[in-house]
Amino acid sequence: MKFLYCFIVVVFTPWLLVAQGEEMGPITQHLSLQKSLKQALKISTTFDSTFIYTSDTLSLPFFDEFSKNKFQQYSTDFAAPGVTSEEYFHLLDDVTSIELPANAQFTAQVTFHRTFDLETSTTSDVPLTTTAVKVGSLAEYPVVYQTMNLYPPFYIYDTIGGPTNATDTIWITNPEIVQDSATQFFADLNDANALWLDSYVYHNYSFAKDPRTLGVATFDGIDDNGFPYEIGTTITNYADKLTSKPLDLSTLSDADSVYFSFLYQKQGLGDAPESGDSLLVEFYAKDLDQWFHVWSVNGGTVNDFTHGHIRVSDPKFFKKGFQFRFRNYGSMAGALDQFHIDYVTLRPLSGYQDTLFKDFAFVYPVGSLLKDYTAVPWDHYKNNPVGKMNDEAALSVHNGSNLPENNQNGKIEVLYNTVGEGVFVIPAQDLSNGAINYDPNSFYFSSHDLSGGYQYDITKPGTVVSFDIIATASAQFPNFPQNDSTFGVQQFAHFYSYDDGSAEAAYGPTGVQSQLAIRYEAYEADSLVGMQIHFVPSVNDVSDKLFLLTVWDDNGGVPGTILYQDGSFFPRQPSYNLGENQFSTYFFLDTMKVAVDEVFYVGWRQFDAERLNVGLDRNLDHKENTFYSINGGVNWSTSMFEGSVMIHPIFSTSLDAELGVSETIGDEIVVKVFPNPTSSNVTINMDGMDFSSANLFASDGRLVLSTAQPTFNVGDLTNGLYFLSIEGLEKTYKIIVNK
Repeated sequence: MKFLYCFIVVVFTPWLLVAQGEEMGPITQHLSLQKSLKQALKISTTFDSTFIYTSDTLSLPFFDEFSKNKFQQYSTDFAAPGVTSEEYFHLLDDVTSIELPANAQFTAQVTFHRTFDLETSTTSDVPLTTTAVKVGSLAEYPVVYQTMNLYPPFYIYDTIGGPTNATDTIWITNPEIVQDSATQFFADLNDANALWLDSYVYHNYSFAKDPRTLGVATFDGIDDNGFPYEIGTTITNYADKLTSKPLDLSTLSDADSVYFSFLYQKQGLGDAPESGDSLLVEFYAKDLDQWFHVWSVNGGTVNDFTHGHIRVSDPKFFKKGFQFRFRNYGSMAGALDQFHIDYVTLRPLSGYQDTLFKDFAFVYPVGSLLKDYTAVPWDHYKNNPVGKMNDEAALSVHNGSNLPENNQNGKIEVLYNTVGEGVFVIPAQDLSNGAINYDPNSFYFSSHDLSGGYQYDITKPGTVVSFDIIATASAQFPNFPQNDSTFGVQQFAHFYSYDDGSAEAAYGPTGVQSQLAIRYEAYEADSLVGMQIHFVPSVNDVSDKLFLLTVWDDNGGVPGTILYQDGSFFPRQPSYNLGENQFSTYFFLDTMKVAVDEVFYVGWRQFDAERLNVGLDRNLDHKENTFYSINGGVNWSTSMFEGSVMIHPIFSTSLDAELGVSETIGDEIVVKVFPNPTSSNVTINMDGMDFSSANLFASDGRLVLSTAQPTFNVGDLTNGLYFLSIEGLEKTYKIIVNK
């Protein structure tokens, strides 16, 4: 099915957490799922080049704990082995049912032969002869044909009674009935590892709160393209669904004690479903071609995962082709009214008391092995590798047994291009918080000091480097071994980040001229060139609002002097980026490099009162580095909301010795202005052109200094942003005075 989407302002207010001057609210789209806008807007009125798939049938037991993607992938390769096709035509001969020629054209309106007699000034019309044609709609498969008596797509005009008779044929432009064709393709599905026929739900590792294992399926008001089903509406309806492949229950009966079980959670780290919302289960009776409601639960606030346990007893379900599906009823307007499911299983020889999912499993992906950050610039790490490994690396496991279970040593492995680099051994009692055994049905969240062993190899080539991380741990009882490991990626690029790349909420300060600043402590002083910001669609579309990128230095633990701010005539707007690359990149004006010390702050000053909805990762908490001001930066407050704001400072990929501005103009002239920021002297260095003079202007346009020397002193000027104009060049350069 293809959809046409448009974006308008949402006119309702779902959950919203408000503190003085800051807000956190829900996101309304899963940008990580979105196809390109070109794909999303593509529509069709024909089934031409579409596929019909015939699913394979699975046998019991059925089991999915969502640690991996087990959703059926649908190939659209027309030349793939086993793909067949059939061509259908719009127009067929009524007698032989053979397709008419490709140039066949007709009209349903009456066409006629008109005769005009000049002698009598009379006109007579005779309808043209119709042709019986079978007409089929190519909008739906299979094609249904209907016989229609159609007219030729032209008129004949005869003039008689004059010196000569004249005949004219007038053709209808673009007649409404023309020959066309559509090809339907057919393919069989035979992937036994794929358990689900659809993927409207959001398979993720971040939205559930304390899941029993890696991965859940999240139900909300967002479709499989990452867009709301009906953005801008307050209507609640059936939204996501998750449908199993057909299953063969024909050899079973009620005597085999077949049970369908699963875990579910309301809200998690997302939006709480209201009491009128629900999650439900339906069973499909193949012979009746009908779905039956068998279980449901209403919404509510966050809770632990709870089991659902349903006996399959009705004879109508014990057929080959039985299916089950989950559906949610709630808001259609975004990532709202969320339910999460896990450990879905259908098996015989169970019982009413068999509700335990006896498994030992990791709960979340392994975190960064770097102290504080999930990503840092590769050249920063290479220059400063000592002491950067995490002394509080987080691991989280769950003992799903109803008995105390012996713990085992674990390990964290680092791989580069699939080759092992280093190993950290994790003592068993460190995983179980000092206990000898894991307690029954218990979570264990532990931190591990990795600062004394392996460190990332600084000899790896390139400017962007990544390492794979695999953590393993186990307990001494039979369970699902695939859950005894977890994974992660350590990225080194050209930016710093606190977050895991996934937003669970939208965040921002509120109030006219409010400011947001995120504190970073870099491995070394360097020059910034811009920021990556992950804006997320939320309750209101604020992509038309304006803000100024801003960089501050440190003033005793809060933002201090402004080192850079966009000019008031060059504001930015939030951008909702599509596809896997979720961050929008904002470079500083005029490709400026902004020198910063180790401690600095990045963010914005906004013009309007509305929250601008930057993504908030709620799995990694660095709220102590989130600051906001509602009085122009006079006072700063630390955020009350746990999480990491998704703003990444981007550093220059090569260090500039002067931490200044260097630019090539044309093919010959190279201009460098340094140091910048400065507290005293400024030097203008020019290659390819002689320096003659320069003028320095304040941000309000006042001339504050003129010089005929390439080095001049600005120590008497107040702190702030100035513009340097060099004689002979059209370009101006920003100078920051910071004493």
